[in-house]
Amino acid sequence: MERMTGICGLNCFNCPTYIATHKDDDQERKKIAEQWSTDEFPLEPKDINCEGCLVEEEKLSKFAKACEVRACGFEKNVENCAHCDEYPCDKLDKLWQMFDASEAKTFLDKIRNDLQE
Repeated sequence: MERMTGICGLNCFNCPTYIATHKDDDQERKKIAEQWSTDEFPLEPKDINCEGCLVEEEKLSKFAKACEVRACGFEKNVENCAHCDEYPCDKLDKLWQMFDASEAKTFLDKIRNDLQE
């Protein structure tokens, strides 16, 4: 399976925002914005454009721009969180709780185990 792994271990290719961007699907953008929007973090369809969490200057969703885990990974210059000395951390656990992130955790745990061997 092809994947673009975000700092947090999520597969960007499976992200609804990434998919909507590549389909150029305005209806899907609207649907995602409605589902993911909160009072603290309001989203509009225009915020649902993303080329993946690893890009810096391209299309990046509002959510990815505000992601603490992504910012931390870039600051520490790590490929992903499995390469961090603090793995796993509270920021990462909090993000994983927001999503169904069991695949991301399993993926990063495997990378971490391989790095420690």
